[in-house]
Amino acid sequence: MSAEATNPATPGSATSAGQRPASLEPEAPPAHRRKARPRIDLRRLGRAALLGPAARDRLPDAIGHVAEAHRAHHPDAKLEPLRRAWVLAESSHRGQMRKSGEPYITHPLAVTLILAELGAETTTLTASLLHDTVEDTEVTLDQVREEFGDEVCYLVDGVTKLEKVDYGAAAEPETFRKMLVATGNDVRVMSIKLADRLHNMRTLGVMRPEKQARIAKVTRDVLIPLAERLGVQALKTELEDLVFAILHPEEYERTRELISENANRGDDPLAEIAEEVRAVLRDAGIQAEVLIRPRHFVSVHRVSRKRGPMRGADFGRLLVLVNEDADCYGVLGELHTCLTPVVSEFKDFIAVPKFNLYQSLHTAVTRGDGQVAEVLIRTHQMHKVAEAGVVALGNPYAPPSEEQPDGAGERPFDGERADPTRPGWLSRLLDWQQGAPDPDTFWSTLREDLAQDREITVFRADGGSLGLPEGASCVDAAYAQYGEDAHACIGARVNGRLATLSTVLRDGDTVQLLMGQDPASEPSREWLEHAHTPAARIAIQRWMATHPAPGEEKAAEASAAGPRPPAAAPVRPAETQTARPASAVTDPPGASVRMAGCCTPVPPDEVTGFAVRGGVVTVHRVECAGTARMKSAGRPEVAVRWGDTTECRVTLVAESFGRPHLLADLTEAIAGEGVAVVSATVEPPSQQRVRHTYTLQLPDAARLPGLMRAMRNVPGVYDVSRAQHPATAAQ
Repeated sequence: MSAEATNPATPGSATSAGQRPASLEPEAPPAHRRKARPRIDLRRLGRAALLGPAARDRLPDAIGHVAEAHRAHHPDAKLEPLRRAWVLAESSHRGQMRKSGEPYITHPLAVTLILAELGAETTTLTASLLHDTVEDTEVTLDQVREEFGDEVCYLVDGVTKLEKVDYGAAAEPETFRKMLVATGNDVRVMSIKLADRLHNMRTLGVMRPEKQARIAKVTRDVLIPLAERLGVQALKTELEDLVFAILHPEEYERTRELISENANRGDDPLAEIAEEVRAVLRDAGIQAEVLIRPRHFVSVHRVSRKRGPMRGADFGRLLVLVNEDADCYGVLGELHTCLTPVVSEFKDFIAVPKFNLYQSLHTAVTRGDGQVAEVLIRTHQMHKVAEAGVVALGNPYAPPSEEQPDGAGERPFDGERADPTRPGWLSRLLDWQQGAPDPDTFWSTLREDLAQDREITVFRADGGSLGLPEGASCVDAAYAQYGEDAHACIGARVNGRLATLSTVLRDGDTVQLLMGQDPASEPSREWLEHAHTPAARIAIQRWMATHPAPGEEKAAEASAAGPRPPAAAPVRPAETQTARPASAVTDPPGASVRMAGCCTPVPPDEVTGFAVRGGVVTVHRVECAGTARMKSAGRPEVAVRWGDTTECRVTLVAESFGRPHLLADLTEAIAGEGVAVVSATVEPPSQQRVRHTYTLQLPDAARLPGLMRAMRNVPGVYDVSRAQHPATAAQ
């Protein structure tokens, strides 16, 4: 929290409690700027605060602008708690300075202003003023509880960092773990943390470049995804721009030049289209406000990379605000009737809200010269929630009788989305974090989890539903529904049809999980290759850690016993020698190696390896989808090569037309090549087509091409291929 203190603020915008250093300040094109209220100089206010608190019967001048912003959203709010919080915060931080030389009190003041502009209720603002007192001053949690009550105390405790003296390198991940657990009981904890990080990012210019980069990366990987999931777009977009400026300065400057060039254009096609839209709605008798929403820097950068050269209408979007839900669809009908719509751009997030509370209609219209304008249509209340997310809901824990202006206390959504105290993604996060064995695993898994920013909903056979990240498989559904009891899962039906546990699910699928009756059932080690969610991966890894494979157990015992002198290899007569299984070895050798079940590599496939839990290296074919997934997740590759072996195990898939005796003929062809069948499955016929999957033991990998030819020569078989993870096609 030791960054440069804020310069003059512009309370007219939702997140303008301070101004970024010049090198980081994304400026909107002049044509799109809103008229702002007079600027507040937080430096001056900070110095004035050092003179002492105001008289007890009036609000201190230094937080008058916070009170003004707060009353704009909550006209009847009681300001006495803010006055008392200010007195305590100012007196406890008095004499403390930020690295820039500014009074430290300017920081909690700026954080509180950010939240006030977003519409946070009084309890949140009170805790925000006090959020650093327990961490950085002599004030204790007991004092906060005695003076301000349990709620404020809980919020302050939730955002208080753990001491590095006690936790060492684990202090940061364990602080976030503590903060997320607190957020599970009260989402306002994370609201304060996000505002705190925004102000620190705005004032990061006094830090060393390497520290700026470290903080920016954590902001990118953890805080920005959390802001997105809580729906606080006003904070998320500015954090994105600030991270962009620090981590990608050259691309940031090019984007700034693009925006500046567009601002200096003589014409403004977006403004012209906005006038057309106003005329259409005026003629239709629909009362609406039509605004131009400039894209923020990261959005402009993404659009320029996707579409190539930018046109005038690409630098912003039109926002149409109406009073009632029905008016949204009325506006949509008029626009599609009177202007030329781009049908592929239509999305209805009102009927189906996003998992982060967001509601809006998205469409696009085009004019004769080819300029396309994206249009967002929503009610004023939807816009408030779209900008401020859970902050706009006021106090979601207040009883119904408590005054909540502008419907802030009402929960406008049903089901999981109706309860901001425990959205589905947060419940899943809290569940798996309990099983994370150490801070490093928690920290890396948290980043991976938050990177999965799209959700799907699948329906259980009993009528319930499961929220899962996009790309989840039946393995993930099993652990989401049954926890560690999913070890006994033996299969699944997807939309009524038998499916393997590796099957990737789609939004709206119905999943029936088939459970075995044996309480000692064990998960397959190959499930780890298909697990997409942290809950599934951690449960499987925990089981694997306590049930090592025979080879792994021997390797662990040998390692514990220390180095031993080489033993003489037993000599057997040539006629009794048997082929050893094909195996790969690492460079340098020594690690336990396991063949990946998703691509079943065999010699002479080109292979690579990745380290997994327990020091085991999984070997994948280079072209396997699992290889690409591991690389994208940042897993380092381990050099592997084939050892001096011959026997191998491989999984083949035979696609055929249905006919009598097909299975017998295929089995006979396999046996004719001297190959043993380890396991075989036949999926139910679909449109007279049948899919057979065989796991086979070959005495020599060189026999594989001949085996595949023999299987293809069976009448009715039209393709034989090596098995791949079902996600390959999607990728």
